[in-house]
Amino acid sequence: MTAHDTAKEFAAIKSVCRDIYEKKLKDYGTSWRIMRPSSLTDQIFIKAKRIRTLEEKGVQAAAVNEGIEPEFIGIVNYCVIALIQLQLGPGDPIDAKEALNLYNKKIDEATALMNNKNHDYDEAWREMRVSSFTDIILQKLMRTKEIEDHNGKTLISEGIDANYMDMINYAIFALIKIRFA
Repeated sequence: MTAHDTAKEFAAIKSVCRDIYEKKLKDYGTSWRIMRPSSLTDQIFIKAKRIRTLEEKGVQAAAVNEGIEPEFIGIVNYCVIALIQLQLGPGDPIDAKEALNLYNKKIDEATALMNNKNHDYDEAWREMRVSSFTDIILQKLMRTKEIEDHNGKTLISEGIDANYMDMINYAIFALIKIRFA
């Protein structure tokens, strides 16, 4: 069995996601600032459903030249954006430097969560299938939608932010399995 360096692999995937986020900032600015978290949840849902469809069908339409990997990257980045929007609320665009600082802060919070959970679960995710990550992300999206429909209130469950952070980590785990398998 090959030894894995989760911290190094996680950092490499985060770097890829951040690079795409930064390039899209140059293309689009922070046009996403207008979106409510619930709209971002739906955008993430679209990406997760597409991943599941590609997993089940095994083929993609020729006109859509993106596979599973870019969709998982999109999930990471939209979850980070959703966390930013939960903090700031929808509003006017912000400058790129602030958007990058907020991105780094939120993805670092998700990384800290992953480190704590990964310690307790002893890297059990390494024995999971990528399709299971897809299903778990879809389940977390359903939970998030339910919480959003209850105006963010829960009786006993974690909040919306915890679900977004879990989705970031599951998407990165999937990307690690795809890239470093």
